[in-house]
Amino acid sequence: MACSDVSSLLRQVEELRAGVVEDASEIARGWKGYVERPDFAPSAENFSHYLALRRRDIRPLQRDLMVHGLSSLGRAEGRVLPTLDALLGVLRVLDGKQAAPFQADPSFFAGEGRLAARTTGLFGPRSPHSPIHLLVTAPSEAADDEGFMLRLTDLGVEALRINCAHDDPDIWAKMIEHIDAAAAKTGRRMKILMDLAGPKIRTGEIRKVKGLKRVHVGQHLAIALPGRLRKADEKLPAVECTLSEAVAAAKKGDRVFIDDGKLETRVIGAEPWGIVVEVHAGPDEDGYKLKPEKGINFPDTDFTVPALTQDDREALGFAAHHADGIEFSFVQREEDVAELQDALAAERPDDWRNLGLVLKIETLRAVANLPSMLVRAAGKQPTAIMIARGDLAVEIGFARLAEIQEELLWLGEAAQIPVVWATQVLESQLRTGIPSRGEMTDAAMAVRAECVMLNKGPFLFQTIAELDRLWSRMDEHIHKKTPQLRRLTSW
Repeated sequence: MACSDVSSLLRQVEELRAGVVEDASEIARGWKGYVERPDFAPSAENFSHYLALRRRDIRPLQRDLMVHGLSSLGRAEGRVLPTLDALLGVLRVLDGKQAAPFQADPSFFAGEGRLAARTTGLFGPRSPHSPIHLLVTAPSEAADDEGFMLRLTDLGVEALRINCAHDDPDIWAKMIEHIDAAAAKTGRRMKILMDLAGPKIRTGEIRKVKGLKRVHVGQHLAIALPGRLRKADEKLPAVECTLSEAVAAAKKGDRVFIDDGKLETRVIGAEPWGIVVEVHAGPDEDGYKLKPEKGINFPDTDFTVPALTQDDREALGFAAHHADGIEFSFVQREEDVAELQDALAAERPDDWRNLGLVLKIETLRAVANLPSMLVRAAGKQPTAIMIARGDLAVEIGFARLAEIQEELLWLGEAAQIPVVWATQVLESQLRTGIPSRGEMTDAAMAVRAECVMLNKGPFLFQTIAELDRLWSRMDEHIHKKTPQLRRLTSW
């Protein structure tokens, strides 16, 4: 190996480390006053180092390091400075600037330990059935079926999700009673996470025109403000939107998606009663049938609406006193986090910081603001992030979803907080009992997260067993981004 090559690499890595430390200090200054929990301070520091590292394109350096058998820095998420320091130690020995072997940082893997402990704290002790924590959504029928919770507990499910968009406190209380009863019989209690609904952007009342039941590509559609449906252009099929702020802020050219992206439209005009959109994509032959209570997404529209609604505040009156953690829907700004934490402090002034908080990442704005939201949340209470892939895919585009979910996994590992992989995991199997090939591959990749959320379905119990078998095999092959390189036995 040419000495000059090593000297050049050494200078580059020294400059990289110095730049990372300098930029990280600037990033951390924006979080001043956020970190109140001492145990999160080293995680916040590593997170700032990772964000500073990822401001740079280090691909050329990576290839030069790989040629010499050195770390490419490709797995530094949970230990940025220790990885850089280890690399510098080797380079200094090779360059003759350090005679004795460098001493490895004894805390090199400390981030992994913090991440594991926080996962257990939020989602409970991991069962022997699977290497990944499982969060299962409770159906309404679970309130009347004590055996449902008992069976989940026997299958090793670590946590239960109660969706506050459905049912009421009486039904939620019955579900929790069944969880406690199952815990008394088995000695294992599932953690309870209650999901606040957030502001609902849904279709409301529908108005058809001349018997027209479906809309097709190229047609125009009226989207009316709440209560203004009858004012909309009588020549157009029309649907009401439940959130006035979104409709009022929509501009010409903005995309509007209906029903999880099944119908893609673009705004072509604004009226006092709402907006007119043109259908750009949808079911080809049959067209799209307008229905109430379907989600609407405005990914290009800049509007501000409180993430914590009045309904959420009422649900929080129950959830803050009965749940182990809160799932925060439609959180988009650090101010949203502060508002929820203030509400929790009002409900439980003495110990609200013990409650877990799951930030559901559903919008492009949430992705952009994630670092500050995450530090503000985790600086005060146990925190996780959920990759809410349903709304997120519509908001950022299906082509970008795979890219963004990878980045969210990296950010979670860098901040040493758990990540929940959610939405449509083995959806076909849950519904029909038979998985698709693509779904199995998707579920296999979920092993890189700390927790996976399953929705309800008639084949729920079979799906849990299938996941246990899948993840037990995958865990031997990969941990986060790192291949485990166990001995292969297929050849």
